[in-house]
Amino acid sequence: MRKFIFASLSLLSIVGSTSLHSQKQFDWKGATVYFVITDRFCNGDTTNDANYGRIIDYGSERMNAATFHGGDFKGLLEKAEEGYFTKLGVDVVWLTDVYEQIHGWMSGSGSINDFPHYGYHGYYPLDYTQIDKNYGTADEFRRLVDTLHSQGIRVMLGANLNDPGYPTLLDAAQYGFADTGISAEQAARHIREWSYDDFYEGRTGWDGWYDRDWIRMPDEGWDENNPLEATLYGMPDFKDESETPVRIPEFLHRKWKAEGDANDAWVNPSAKDLRNDRPWSPMRYLISWISSWVEEFGIDGFRCDIVENVHIGRWKELNAACNAALKKWRREHPDDPASKWKDPFYMTGDFENASIGYIPEYADAGFSSLVNFFFPKKGDLDNIVYTWQVYSDSIAAHPDWHPFSYLNNSYHRDADMDNMTDCATTLLLAPGVAQIFYGDETGRPLSDARYNVDSNQAFRSDMNWENMDESLLDHFRRLGSIRSQNPVIATGRQTIMDVHTVLRSDGRDRILIRLKPEQGKPVKVFDTFADGDSVVELYTGQVAKVENGTVSFPEYKNSIAILKLME
Repeated sequence: MRKFIFASLSLLSIVGSTSLHSQKQFDWKGATVYFVITDRFCNGDTTNDANYGRIIDYGSERMNAATFHGGDFKGLLEKAEEGYFTKLGVDVVWLTDVYEQIHGWMSGSGSINDFPHYGYHGYYPLDYTQIDKNYGTADEFRRLVDTLHSQGIRVMLGANLNDPGYPTLLDAAQYGFADTGISAEQAARHIREWSYDDFYEGRTGWDGWYDRDWIRMPDEGWDENNPLEATLYGMPDFKDESETPVRIPEFLHRKWKAEGDANDAWVNPSAKDLRNDRPWSPMRYLISWISSWVEEFGIDGFRCDIVENVHIGRWKELNAACNAALKKWRREHPDDPASKWKDPFYMTGDFENASIGYIPEYADAGFSSLVNFFFPKKGDLDNIVYTWQVYSDSIAAHPDWHPFSYLNNSYHRDADMDNMTDCATTLLLAPGVAQIFYGDETGRPLSDARYNVDSNQAFRSDMNWENMDESLLDHFRRLGSIRSQNPVIATGRQTIMDVHTVLRSDGRDRILIRLKPEQGKPVKVFDTFADGDSVVELYTGQVAKVENGTVSFPEYKNSIAILKLME
């Protein structure tokens, strides 16, 4: 009988089901978020790999460190339909920005320019009103979002109010806003000697790019120590403080006229009417363009980039616009399961060196969290319960503010990659949001881009579908499913029982988590369960009765025991 229970519970906890997942009561503060760089995840359609005159292959992995690699919406949809995200217990899929990116390359590693750096990651927007063709069409994006919604999974995108993408040689040659002296075909090639600094300095002769009412640039003498005026990495900086009405840059009008209706498959329908000049400030245009993606596709949240570099009031305006857009989408799609969701639009953001501390002015602006840079990333099972306690106490003190923790992300590969099993344990059993970076669960290796001066590009290697660490993936799936089916783990109050044991409770459910249980020895249950109670160890599915305040199982796996009263 015990063997039969083990098999049944293991199947449920590891694999889960779409219906169970979609019916679970969702709470953002306990979400499991899967952060994916679309271009690096899965290539579902090779016909859209090369667009806009971009070169995608420069002959080596090091030179291709920041070219487009082919990942797209079809690939993501394929994996969603296979149940890849539901098997991980994922509540939210966070996609890198889908907006059309600059067509050309920037100098990799800054002034060293040792490789061409394209906007494959979504951080270099050219046109906020349509999708980059490398990712897929608007209909393909809609199908992806709808499919994830049908699985009970929210969708989060990136939002950046600080800067557009760089003006590149190729974009200048294509849209005629600067005299490059070379053809578009020549501008597409990587030119090691090219200097971006020389390109934008003295740009008074440029015709039709963002003018100085829209943006500031480093050659204008702004205070680089003031984050609200800093032009990060030489990027053009939107003057978000400005209320001066501006016209849409002429190069965008040229672009839209040249494309005509032939580009409608990639245009966001809700943004098409926002391509007309109006008496708006730069931020009024930008917030309208970005929130139109919520209105059209029912996007559930944004991760906002470099939050401290934008005036707080602008984030508050974006939050209000997105909440209004999401309410409109839900009203206009009554048959969509996501229209029944009541949670407001969600915002988190990157604020350099932010931790979990409550920041009232950002909470007032609509943020529910800031990305937590300081979650421990060594898989230390001997001390993690104290970190968990701080996180649990923080959630209790501020119910509308919570930790948003990660092991690795787009800019940081901080986790101990030789100890990812324990790292996963510390993250997925932590209170608050747990963010998985694509490939953390499969042992995705670094690419040869690690040998470039900008070695961070190696963190964004292609997903390793052909050589996944199946044991590690199984561990992530087991913990993710347990976390998903037992929300008390992420949102309940914690009590430390001893250095390796904690109780999570919320008035309805109780979970006892024991780290590093010793093989062949019982686990003390303190006052959590009574003698005679049948307790299931969720990670393995084993069931045993409490005797003399302890419970014993034949074996423990991966240094954890997660105990729950049998229902």
